[in-house]
Amino acid sequence: MGISERQALVTVLPSVSWIPLARAHAERADEMTADHRARKAIGEKHAIEDFLYDYYGTRPAQLRRWHPGVGTGLGAAPDGALAEQSGWKFYTTQTDGIVTLDVGAFMHARGESVRYIHGLLSATASRPAFAGCFGLHEWAMVYRQPQQRRHQLPLRLGQEETDKVVEQHPIRCTHFDAFRFFTPEAVGLNRLQPTRATQVDLDQPGCLHAAMDCHKWATKLGPAVPGALALDCFALAGDIRLLDMQASPYDLSSYGHPAVKIETPEGKQEYVARQREFARRASALRARLIRVCEELLGPALAQENREAVAPNNY
Repeated sequence: MGISERQALVTVLPSVSWIPLARAHAERADEMTADHRARKAIGEKHAIEDFLYDYYGTRPAQLRRWHPGVGTGLGAAPDGALAEQSGWKFYTTQTDGIVTLDVGAFMHARGESVRYIHGLLSATASRPAFAGCFGLHEWAMVYRQPQQRRHQLPLRLGQEETDKVVEQHPIRCTHFDAFRFFTPEAVGLNRLQPTRATQVDLDQPGCLHAAMDCHKWATKLGPAVPGALALDCFALAGDIRLLDMQASPYDLSSYGHPAVKIETPEGKQEYVARQREFARRASALRARLIRVCEELLGPALAQENREAVAPNNY
């Protein structure tokens, strides 16, 4: 089936259905970003939550924009007024006033990205989840690094005891975007040596950062992603970020969050339990993102992409 044929196969939402959805979406997005926007207005930093905006380049205004997603069209209002999306990038208006994603234009501009995201997410989903990393990537980022840390927070165990935790635990970080921030002394301690080129081969569904990246990929897929899915991915990223920092060597007492002491048996147990729950949530979101990609690609190219991802369980 070609792009023009798929463009015609849309589910049309009447204005009485999609206008409330769009309004509720904006309200949900505003609620999710309210604290960040308030802090930004007065120049206040937040060591935990700023990551979602600084690292991922998330913009509240972008989050609150509701998209119906690929395969869904928006009917005109009874007075003939078109959906405001008709003026947005990558949208097209059909002769009957229905506004839809312009799949052809979107794929012309972002087809390579769609193929990459589909391949990466499909490969990640095909692997078993590994839940034995205990968040040691954050510890490896401060190993033997008394100065120039990423966060201006004290280490709850001090530098010497923090270094001992790193040295007494095997490190098995699979995610390049965590590994690339390891201190030089910690790089050689990792069982794996991830690179950007091997990300498709190594990302696995138990990894907190791979799960947080559902937000990244939803953002890159932009208007092809239904609004509810985009906000669900953002919500998951925020929940995971908190555990990521609670299990880190940093003292979060100034933020009122207790540590998950992964250097203890009890802390490890708590970390793994929460990690597995996040992996479960991410699995469902990842599957929905894969379906978005496959609707953009079409059956033939999606199958070709899946076959190109060789199983690699390292």
